[in-house]
Order: sequence, then structure tokens, then C-alpha cells
Amino acid sequence: MDVFAHALWAGAGLALAHRRWPVSRRTAALTVSLAVAPDVPHLLPIVGWSAFGAGTASTVQSYAYATPGQEPAVPALIDFLSHNLHCVTHSAIVLGAITLLLWAWRRQLWIPLLGWWSHVLIDLFTHSADYYPSPILWPITRQGFDGIAWNTPWFMGLNYAVLLATYLWLWRGWRRPGKAPL
Repeated sequence: MDVFAHALWAGAGLALAHRRWPVSRRTAALTVSLAVAPDVPHLLPIVGWSAFGAGTASTVQSYAYATPGQEPAVPALIDFLSHNLHCVTHSAIVLGAITLLLWAWRRQLWIPLLGWWSHVLIDLFTHSADYYPSPILWPITRQGFDGIAWNTPWFMGLNYAVLLATYLWLWRGWRRPGKAPL
């Protein structure tokens, strides 16, 4: 899914949670940031190659918005680094280990991690086998679930229509007395 939609879904989840539990602005900002963050590290090798090598800014943009099979050619090392960073940030095994470590340290769930979890779970179903399948069980396997590519036009339209309906529903609830947004 695109990063803007990840942020909007995390925000909707926080708004819904805020109806039942207090959610600070800091927690909300961290949660939304972690919902977007997994899609950033795998672009860093491409950005670095574009800034200091033979790549260009348009290469980064083309890579970020490529459709299946239309990704721009990048050096093998850059592709390897980018792919492995994508695997690390989209792995439920890696995220589970981080969650357990933070739980052991803090003795409670660190709520902003739910943003990252939402990203991994949403991407599991919104990436196809030929378009960056989410390697949820990496490092055991690089295989991912064959879902719907998030950039399929009808799916993007449906996703944003459901987001709009969700936010209208949330907004309607905020208009009731005592129901303030974050």
C-alpha cells in the first residue's frame, strides 16, 4: 500500500482507539510514523546510488512508483541491499522480536509499534507475488502472499473510497458531545 494510505489507516485506528482509551498526540505521531517507516529504508540504497553514483532523482521516483516488471535498472548490489532492507522491515519475525524485546524492557506493549504491525499486515494482502510480495516470514523464507497489488487502479480507488467512508464515520462520531478528535 502507498505510504499515505498507511498513514491514514493508522490515523483511523488511533481515532477509533481514542474513543475508548486516552491516546496522546506524541503516541499518535509515533504510531503514524511507524506505519509509514517500513517503506523508507529500502529506498535508501537507491537514493544513495542516485546521489553519489550514476542514478538520478527520477530513478528514485520511478523505483518508488514502478508497476510490476517496470522497475528501473539498478546495480545488483543496490538491488540486493534494497531488497534485504524491504525484507527486514516487512518481516513479522523481525517485528515480533522487536515487540518482545520492548515488552521485556518496558513490561508493557509500546503502542506505536501497532503502526508498524498495521503496515506489515496491510502489505501482506496488498502486494502481489510479482510486485514486492511482503516477506512476512523472513529470514525463514522470502516468499510472500500473493495479494492484490496496491497500485492496481480499481483497488486504489476502492481503498481511498473506504478510507473516505471511514473518516466520514469517525467525523460523524466526533460531532457528538464529548467526542473530541486527537
